[in-house]
This record gives sequence, structure tokens and C-alpha cells, in this order.
Amino acid sequence: MNSTTLFYIIIAIIVINFIVDKVLDALNAKHFNDTLPAELQDVYDDAEYKKSQNYKATNYKFGLLTSTFSLLLTLGFLWFDGFEFVDNIARNYSENPIILALIFFGIIMIGSDILTTPFSYYSTFVIEEKFGFNKTTVKTFFLDKIKGWLMMAIVGGGILALIIWFYQATGKHFWLYAWALVAIFTLFMNMFYSKLIVPLFNKQTPLEEGTLRDKISTYAETVGFKLDKIFVIDGSKRSTKANAYFSGFGSEKRVTLYDTLINDLEDEEIVAVLAHEVGHYKKKHIIFNLFASILLTGLTLYILSLFISNPMLSQALGVETPSFHIGLIAFGLLYSPISEITGLIMNVFSRKFEYQADDYAKNTYKSEPLITSLKKLSKNSLSNLTPHPAYVFMHYSHPTLLERIGNLRK
Repeated sequence: MNSTTLFYIIIAIIVINFIVDKVLDALNAKHFNDTLPAELQDVYDDAEYKKSQNYKATNYKFGLLTSTFSLLLTLGFLWFDGFEFVDNIARNYSENPIILALIFFGIIMIGSDILTTPFSYYSTFVIEEKFGFNKTTVKTFFLDKIKGWLMMAIVGGGILALIIWFYQATGKHFWLYAWALVAIFTLFMNMFYSKLIVPLFNKQTPLEEGTLRDKISTYAETVGFKLDKIFVIDGSKRSTKANAYFSGFGSEKRVTLYDTLINDLEDEEIVAVLAHEVGHYKKKHIIFNLFASILLTGLTLYILSLFISNPMLSQALGVETPSFHIGLIAFGLLYSPISEITGLIMNVFSRKFEYQADDYAKNTYKSEPLITSLKKLSKNSLSNLTPHPAYVFMHYSHPTLLERIGNLRK
């Protein structure tokens, strides 16, 4: 196989991936106007259902526009040797492989973000605003961007620099050191994400004393679950959509509730949502996901180590001087079908885990408050209640609302 064949394989992967995605989106869009099943008739009234259909249709059309733009940009960049152009710019500043890679990825990441910022701005301040979700100010929007760039530069740049350094120092065995680094970083972030990263973007305050905290504590005691770290996050600063999540483990485990969740749900419903989250913890889903992610990273890095030294990877992207950073991009593009498959497998596990966590909430607390909370959350985010089964299989990490209610009422 030569570099030209590899180039066309990369083009084929990108185009096929786009076509599959668009076919699934179109199939899903055909179901936007379906009649709601009897069990979900009480989620929306007629006006709200119309609003949810408009919201889905608007996002579908906008998604078509953004993904087509992204496809044309990527294909144009490949066809007109964009990677060679950026690589040459980077080489004007340094020949050191680490500095070279950092400059190269810095240009690519910031350039790509600047080009897509008008789309995310429109999505936030036009679409989300029109449907009553947006609470973000223009200042917050751009501050988030700058903070994101800084984090990417410090954390992403630091990890990339170390991986290239391992490659230079150990050759084809670099993947073992890189894997150890990523594994330690993943564990560290899982433990301290809420303490270190969240405060950069949001304010977190301990849930104040009162009936809700008492009900949560009482439930936690009944299932033998030590839970003294319950925080409320100011999600309403950006959106009216609600959420709750569990992070950390051991002494660092904590539950974070969005202030919008507390405003939207009754106390019993919030406890039911928490019972579901406790179910994930008790059933070891968090540990499973963590180690599955680390194992998949190890597998990817091992496969990368087999190909990264091959100059054909760089040449396939039109770059004559082979380098680790260009090889990494070519590998990422070629590896994407395998990523899709592993993503599908993880989604299958994730949907299974959601049922188990629902069952845990049903058995240790009650099913009805969880059902009403899921209905309210779906209504408040104008969720699609009639998605196409193929779209669910490919993209959903959770079962549909109808499937979850069916399972909870079994």
C-alpha cells in the first residue's frame, strides 16, 4: 500500500462516517411528529409538544449545516495540503519535536475553534434563546472559550509533550509509559474534577440544611451509603436545563445537584434521582467505566505504537517530513471506525447500567417519583420522546424515556 491509497482510505472513512450519520439523523427526524405513546401523553400538552417538535426540527437543520461545513472544511484541508502548510509554519519557529507539535496543534485547535465559534454562538444565543433555555451572557460565553483554551494548552499540551518525550526516549515502547500517564491522569481527574476544574467555570455551594438535605441523609443511611458531600452548582448561569451527577470515590465521593434541578423537582423526586445515582455507585458502574476507559486507551496506544514510526502516515496527509504529530492525526482519522465500534459497545453497557440504577432506586426507594422526575426533566429540555430505534442504538447512552418507564413499572 502507498501513501496515495492511504489518503483515499482516509477520505472514504470521513465521507462514509458523514453519510451514515446523516442517514441516521434523517431517520430520526422522520419520527419527530409521531403521536406520543399512551404512557407519555402527560409529558407535554399540545402547545408544548409543538414547541418540542420545532426545537428538534431547528436543531436537526442546524446540525445538517454545521456538519456539512465541518466535512467540507476537513476535506478541503486534506485536499489542499493544509497539514503541510501548518507544519511548515510551525517549523519556522522550532525543529524541536515537542515544541513543533505544540505549535502545530495550537494552530490547528485555535484555528478550528475560531472557525466554529460563530456556529456555537448562534446555537447558544439564537436557537437556545428562542426556545427559552439560554441564560449565558456574551461575557460568560467568551470567558468559557478562553478558559477552555488555557486548559487545553496546559493540560492537553503537557500530556502531549510528555508522550512525545516518552516516544523519543523509549521508541516503540513509549505506549506503556503514555498509558501509565493517561491512567494516572484519568484516576486523578475522576477523584478531583469537582474540586479543581468545576470551580473554574461554576460556583458550587454545599446543600443548605433543611428538609431536602434531611430526606437525602435519611435515604443514604437506609442503604448504608456515607454521603456528606452534597453540592449545588449554579447551572442556571448558562441554561435552564437540569442535571445531577456523581463524582469521585472513597473519601472524595460527592453528589452535585444543579440549582435548576432543585427548582424543577419536588424533594421526593430529587431523592429518587439521587437513589439512581447511588445505584450507579453501588453497582460499581463508575469503577467499570473508569477501567474500561483506561483499557481502551491502552489498546489504542498499543496500536498507535505499531504504526506511528511509518512515514507513510505523514505522507498520506501530504507532509513530506515525517513526524509524530502528523502521524498522530493520520492515525486518529484511520482509527475512527474502531472508535465508533468501541463507542457502540460502551453505549450498550451504559444503557444496561441505567436500567440497573433505575432498578436500584425502585427497590431501595420508590419508582413513581423517579418516573415523574424523568418526565419533568424530559419536558423541561424539550426531549425527543419518539426517537428512531437505529438512532438510539448508535447514539444513546441512556434507554429512551418510554423504555425506562416500562422497566420501572415492571
